[in-house]
Amino acid sequence: MAPTKADIEAARNATIEDVLGPGLDVLFCGINPGLYSAATGHHFARPGNRFWPALHLSGLVPRRLAPSEQHLLPSYGLGITNIVARATARAGELDPEELRVGGERLARLVAEVRPRVLAVAGVSAYRVAFARPAAQIGPQEETIGGAALWVLPNPSGLNAPWTVPRIAELMRQLRQPSRPASGKGSAPISMG
Repeated sequence: MAPTKADIEAARNATIEDVLGPGLDVLFCGINPGLYSAATGHHFARPGNRFWPALHLSGLVPRRLAPSEQHLLPSYGLGITNIVARATARAGELDPEELRVGGERLARLVAEVRPRVLAVAGVSAYRVAFARPAAQIGPQEETIGGAALWVLPNPSGLNAPWTVPRIAELMRQLRQPSRPASGKGSAPISMG
């Protein structure tokens, strides 16, 4: 059942549990939960968000999963977290310091969980959280917590230039052997 308007407003500053498991191949990382997602307790839950359709089209999962099926992701070697845990109506409500602190927490989590790839969905937030103002969509030269690093477009329906097929194509590449964008060695991102 869809959350009511009151449920959505009451979800401000709520958090959603990370979806983690042993031996993750790819850990997806959103910017922060939206109010709709926090009200449901499921990542990327707002109707119109392209994460779940793109994930299926990419071939990383065998069928389109509903946000309520996020618990199945670890069985496919996938997980989900966020840079910032608290829910807001818009990512623009997060200040730069909150994103930087979230980036530090994310680096610790990745070092602990040890996924092969960290895929951050949201280039603008990534740029602020990790002090990489020139970062572009795609594989990065740096690593975080020992994981290869990719930056994906934000799958929000508001990010119209990035269609489901374009996002899916980038996701498909996450299962290929990782190498830095330049072909040179990778440097870890140092946090703090």
